[in-house]
Formats: sequence, C-alpha cells, structure tokens
Amino acid sequence: MTQTCPLPEFPFVRSSALDADARGIELLGDAPVVRARYRDGGELWVALGNEAARQVVTDPRFSRHAAVEPDGPKIEAAVGDGSAFGLRATYLRQRAPLGLAHAVSIARDFLGDDDFVMYLGDNFIVGGIDALVERFARVRPAAQIMLTRVGDPSQFGVAELDADGRVVSLAEKPAHPKSDLALVGVYLFTPAVHAAVAGLKPSWRGELEITDAIQWLIEAGLRVDSSVISGYWKDTGNVADMLEVNRLVLESLEPRTDGRVDGSELIGRVVVERGAVVERSRVVGPAIIGAGARVEASYVGPFTSIGAGCVVARSEIEYSIVLPRASIDGVGRIEASLIGHDVEVTPAPSTPRAHRLVLGDHSKVQISS
Repeated sequence: MTQTCPLPEFPFVRSSALDADARGIELLGDAPVVRARYRDGGELWVALGNEAARQVVTDPRFSRHAAVEPDGPKIEAAVGDGSAFGLRATYLRQRAPLGLAHAVSIARDFLGDDDFVMYLGDNFIVGGIDALVERFARVRPAAQIMLTRVGDPSQFGVAELDADGRVVSLAEKPAHPKSDLALVGVYLFTPAVHAAVAGLKPSWRGELEITDAIQWLIEAGLRVDSSVISGYWKDTGNVADMLEVNRLVLESLEPRTDGRVDGSELIGRVVVERGAVVERSRVVGPAIIGAGARVEASYVGPFTSIGAGCVVARSEIEYSIVLPRASIDGVGRIEASLIGHDVEVTPAPSTPRAHRLVLGDHSKVQISS
C-alpha cells in the first residue's frame, strides 16, 4: 500500500476484552511499550505483558479513535488525549460487560454514519490489518471479519464460508463446528450494523453478541466477507500467550541506549530507556530495560521486558515480563514468568527452609523442590 492510494477515514473503536475480569485492565498502566513502523508511515504500539495487549494504530486513514471498555482510568492514563501517538482519543464508558454489540451501541453517536473498525484489545496480529482495511474500502461489504484456522474450533466463534469466501453462518463455540475457521477479534462494519444491533436480544449469557449482529446481516441478505490470516495471531488470554507475544515483539527490537550503562555488557538487541541504570550486569537481547529502571549485579536474558521503575538486583531473569515498579532482589534465577506492578520478590530466611507466598485468586506458581 502506498500513500497515493487514498482510502476513506475510518473511526477506530478499540474494545477491551469486555467479558473478561475488568481487573485485567490494571496491567495496562505504564508497561514497557515497543513501536513497530509500517511501510506507509503508520505505527503499531504494543504494551508488553498486559492482560489485554494494547494496540493503537496511528494510521492516517483512522481519523478518530475511541476506547470502549468497562474500566477506563488506566487506559486513559496511558493513552491520554492520544497526541503522543499522533491520534485523537475519545473514551466511551461501558458500565457493565454486556457484550461487544453493546459496545457498538454505546459508540453509536460517536460513529455517526461512518464505516468503522472494531479491534479487540487482547489480539495480537503480526503484520497488522492493512490488507483487511484496503479490501474493505475497495469492496465495501456490510461487514468484513478476520478468521484464522484453529485446532479446536469448538472453543471459538466459528464461521462457515461459501465457495467465494463469503460468510454464510456464524456459531459461538459450537459443539459440532462446520469449519476450522475461528473468529479473530477484528471487525470492519458499515453503518448497516447499527440496525442489526438494535434488533438484538441478549444471549443466554445476558449479552448482546457481535456474532448475532453479523448473523442478522447475513439473514437480511447483506454481504459479509472474510479474510483468513496468513501471519501469526495470538489471543493473549494466559501467561504463556503473553510471553509468546512479548517474544514476537522483541524480535523486531532495534538496539538503543538512552540510559546509563556502567561496568556492564550489553549483547545483541538491547534497549535501555531514558533514566534507566545498568551496573555490573550482563544483558543479552532482545531485551528492554524500561525508563527509570535499575539493574544491578544481575543477568537479564533474552526476551525479557523490564518495566519502568523496576529494580533487579543480584538476580537472574530470562524470558519474562516484569511490570512497572516491581523489585527483584537476591532470588537466584527466574524464567518464563509474569511479575505484576509493585511486586516485591526477595529471598526467604535460610532457616527454617520454607516458601512464603501471597497469591491472588486464580494465580499459578511453580516451586522447585
């Protein structure tokens, strides 16, 4: 795509995982952010290690941007008015997680009669959505959805296509899937979807389902097209997925040292942000040390993101995400871990030998014997 191929301006409705625990939004904050540039000048900003990975597309085709989510202060604090990312951000509060179609209804006045993109914030797509947007602008069906092939389609919303790739039916987590094509959380709509949403009744979950709205369009005889992802896709629903997305983002990291490095060795693609200090340590990239963080007498291994204001001292850490202001001091080796905001990790007294844990609901921990 080139800048000489003009496209309509689409508002960009960004929805968090609305049926997820809203506390997941707490991870957005000031997590480390990596920027990837598109060939046409747009950029993808990804906040590493969050429950709902934040993706903000700063693309000249998207003139207005709105975040629709049930718990917005953290997102608003991170994105602000959008000027830092070259966009204008608007915040629309969803007071309760009543479904994705409900989020569209909340955005009705904001959207007006424009076409729009709805991008669920817990999806990570390598290569972005340029091709999807270009095709939608050229063909302009009532809706365009993104699909990916999965091993167990019964765990997803599943699409059935005709020979031309048009969607003929959708089913949410069917017991007997008609295909292996699962819905990815990226949708493009014309204003026709508003009539569909207005005609919906809550599902058995008590929500207005976007799949029901799309099915309404199909049954009304309107065209719903699909695109199957050829690149990598992740729904960042657990720690393993977030670590994998972190790895993918760091693969494209360009080395940069804006902080202070004393008596230390930086190997490979390492970013040391402004105000960060690395002393008597070894950092092997790809890795990022966030603004104001301090790494002292430690080893930071590949695919590790250290958040702003963190402290890592007399420890080893690899293939992990450490969120802002966490402290790790004298604990030996940590790997494949996600450490939250303001967490303190310290060694236990040598005797008696024991593990002392404070774990929240649904936590998982592995302890060496």
